[in-house]
Amino acid sequence: QVQLAESGGGLVQAGGSLRLSCALSGDTFRRYAMAWFRQIPGKEREFVAANSQRHGSIVYADSVKGRFTISRDNAKSTATLQMNALKPEDTAVYYCAASSTVILSQLRSRSGYGYWGQGTQVTVSS
Repeated sequence: QVQLAESGGGLVQAGGSLRLSCALSGDTFRRYAMAWFRQIPGKEREFVAANSQRHGSIVYADSVKGRFTISRDNAKSTATLQMNALKPEDTAVYYCAASSTVILSQLRSRSGYGYWGQGTQVTVSS
């Protein structure tokens, strides 16, 4: 059974950086496209970034492009989201997601992912 374990959230001042990690267990990591989504209370969960080795594709939401970097370490079965130049509007619960079957056109879609982490809070103060 695939499980995702996130770590690295916290409180940071605007302009600062945080690094989120997501460890996958229970299957072969390199088979999985990995993604990050985020959600604030009362709003839908929104796409942040995705990395699919199978498709050779890395994509970002426009709101984080140039500030966030998603990467993966197949040897450690871990995906990482490096977040720089953080803004108060980046405050949210961040969720890691994984899928071995997602198609290229669904990389940005919640429905493309069948496995989710528990979420980690990121708070950016102004």
